[in-house]
Amino acid sequence: MKHIRAVFMILFMLVVIIVAVQNYEAMSTAVKFRVDFLFFQHETAEMSLYLIVVISFLVGVIFSALYGITERFRQKREIKRLEREAREKDKELNSLRNLPVTADDVNNGESSVSP
Repeated sequence: MKHIRAVFMILFMLVVIIVAVQNYEAMSTAVKFRVDFLFFQHETAEMSLYLIVVISFLVGVIFSALYGITERFRQKREIKRLEREAREKDKELNSLRNLPVTADDVNNGESSVSP
């Protein structure tokens, strides 16, 4: 499985390199971003599209990582809650197992079972 994954990673990187080389001229175009509100105006310095793509990718990775971390903590909290609930149920079950059986319990149990 490790070898298959490595082959796919190599193929993916090869495709990325081919696309990057073929689109070098288009991606090296310099662009500016401008924000124009009534009370706020801002224009960025010229940046290449490569830089914008890399920054966008990194922002996506950061947001995905933050979401993954918060989801992991939520799941850990849920696991602890469920483990605590399971321990409580085990205690209750053990306490019910240790109750003595009386004659009334036996008679009630036999009358409810049909022959």
